[in-house]
Amino acid sequence: MEEQLKTLIKVWVSAIICISYCYYFPSRIKAGLPRLFSVLPICALFGLLPLFFSSIHLSGSTALFFSGVGNLKLILFCFDQGPLYPLPSNLFKFVCYTCFPVKLEQNPKSQNRFPKWLFAVKVALFGVVLHAYNYKQSLPPFLKLWLHPLHLYLELEVLLTLLKVFVTITLGCEVEPQFNEPYLATSLQDFWGSRWNLMVSSILRVGVYYPVRRVCGYLMSSDYAKLICVFATFLVSGLGHEVVFFFLTRELPTWEITLFFVLHGVCTATEMAIKRTEFARRWVVRPAVSRLLTVGFVVVTSGWLFFPQLTRSDVMERRASEILLLIDFVKTQVFHFI
Repeated sequence: MEEQLKTLIKVWVSAIICISYCYYFPSRIKAGLPRLFSVLPICALFGLLPLFFSSIHLSGSTALFFSGVGNLKLILFCFDQGPLYPLPSNLFKFVCYTCFPVKLEQNPKSQNRFPKWLFAVKVALFGVVLHAYNYKQSLPPFLKLWLHPLHLYLELEVLLTLLKVFVTITLGCEVEPQFNEPYLATSLQDFWGSRWNLMVSSILRVGVYYPVRRVCGYLMSSDYAKLICVFATFLVSGLGHEVVFFFLTRELPTWEITLFFVLHGVCTATEMAIKRTEFARRWVVRPAVSRLLTVGFVVVTSGWLFFPQLTRSDVMERRASEILLLIDFVKTQVFHFI
């Protein structure tokens, strides 16, 4: 644990130095390919940072923060796009916006506010899920199907909410939540576009959806272009997840995760096309039914394509063990300090 923490400090110091370079030098270069060439070495380094860790969480979070979201932000910044444009007023904000999957809240009053006790319930439920791995063999198949999706969602929700609070306090400004109660999604379009991992969705929208739509707009009608853009966005997301999964498992891609996102891209595009038909306008599905169908589809397909590679490598079990070990480590340090 202590060795991994030392490595974490070294990695973050290196990353901050690299981001400082991007703030002071490439930002003064003309947007476009010249700025991109000046940033590419940093992107290459960010792509290697997760390899310095043996911890699942440190490797995975570094892959998400730097190799994935961070690199996408820097590439968009090279073309005056994304959350790093316009250039933040100071280096500290630039570092936070680059390193963390956060985005300034544009209109706080319009956001749906859920009670604070709901977060406490999620933390408690997350604790139950972590300990459920000790009884995994005796769990009924139905609960096993929900175990990994619940674990992934609750862990991301809890950790990214704590990160949101940290960034809000340090920067003195509100940032958007990463999740918007995805279990309330009434469609795949609602789930992926408005409720799940909103920072990544926002970046993919700017970096993939809009450029592809501009190109397709010259070749086909607007309706068909939207469907192609949705599929392209999911495909890129799948390939990005393959990179993250490589750092988590240290195994060659099996392309199951790409197939998962391709499947959801096709289904989401099909759903969007059906919504435009006269039949869909007449046939109104109750929200409770649509939520059950949407979440059920996500859970079943994730059990089929998303989690098998992680299950074969015991990644989810190791993630649970690391969290429990971290809690014990913190307890030991606190009691030792007292």
